[in-house]
Amino acid sequence: MNGNTWVLLRGLMREQRHWGEFPATLASALPDARMITPDLPGNGERHLLDSATRVTEMVEFCRQDLLARGLKPPYRLLALSLGGMVAVEWAGRYPQEIASCVLINTSMRPYSPFYRRLRWQNYPALLRQLLFGSQASQEALILRLTSVKHGAGNAALVEQWLAYQRQYPVSWRNALRQLLSAARFRAPASRPPMPLLVLAGSRDRLVDPGCSRRLARAWQTAFENHPDAGHDLPLDQPDWVAQTVAQWLGEVDRKTG
Repeated sequence: MNGNTWVLLRGLMREQRHWGEFPATLASALPDARMITPDLPGNGERHLLDSATRVTEMVEFCRQDLLARGLKPPYRLLALSLGGMVAVEWAGRYPQEIASCVLINTSMRPYSPFYRRLRWQNYPALLRQLLFGSQASQEALILRLTSVKHGAGNAALVEQWLAYQRQYPVSWRNALRQLLSAARFRAPASRPPMPLLVLAGSRDRLVDPGCSRRLARAWQTAFENHPDAGHDLPLDQPDWVAQTVAQWLGEVDRKTG
């Protein structure tokens, strides 16, 4: 396998622990692979750092982080939401470093307008949270917007996420800096040259799943959709994601090998 280091990139205000059991699930489906789950600046173990205000700065941080761990390219990227923008920028700037990309429920200009990249129906709830919400209500809202399977009220998961936030709090300043970087990002006019797979959940409440479909159509990439999953597809359907990625990667390797 050309490149057995998988780099898993999370989204806005999320850290490596929010992957849950998914890295182990993916490793079971790809037994030769090594899973790396770096935190972006401002999140998780890096919560004391300033978040980047441009996606390209996130790319450079990740590159240096991996090299500091002694991990050399090529890498395979699996990225969710904002992480998908980081993956696309990385693949576009340094295509020789990336063997393949899996983009999950991501959205980006110019392929989708802002009111689909963040569903307009959520604006009132997000504004109320910003003005009046507590940490607990914030995590409950995030779960409700990102998960179909757990969003109806998984109190234990909300408490777990709340514990993460209490240990490594993401400041509102860093949250706004991450939002700024996402709003500024514009995808390249042409698709990165390595194999790409786009995954979406039809019941995504946070981002219109049509954003992923339009991106896949514009770039003529492989596309798979789960009819019952939400935004956090690896949380809702980890086995499906892992098996879909493994099957797609096997097809890619057969074609290129």
